[in-house]
Amino acid sequence: DTVGILAEVSTLCAKHSVNIIEVTQSILQDMFCMIMLVDVDKCDIPFTSFADEISSLGEKTGLSMNAVHEDIFNTMHHI
Repeated sequence: DTVGILAEVSTLCAKHSVNIIEVTQSILQDMFCMIMLVDVDKCDIPFTSFADEISSLGEKTGLSMNAVHEDIFNTMHHI
């Protein structure tokens, strides 16, 4: 866990009019994990561009960050 991770992601979301609906954070096997549910309906750039910016932010901070559309997330986690 590092101070400011949530703030940096939140700032990027706000920059593109992405509304944060819910945030879950935990430490799993000494690894910081955060899941954010966001609404991209008013995002001012295409979703793929937003996902690229999230990935770039992760690289800049030495973390792995991914934005995945809800349909893909649900398919991946459906039993």
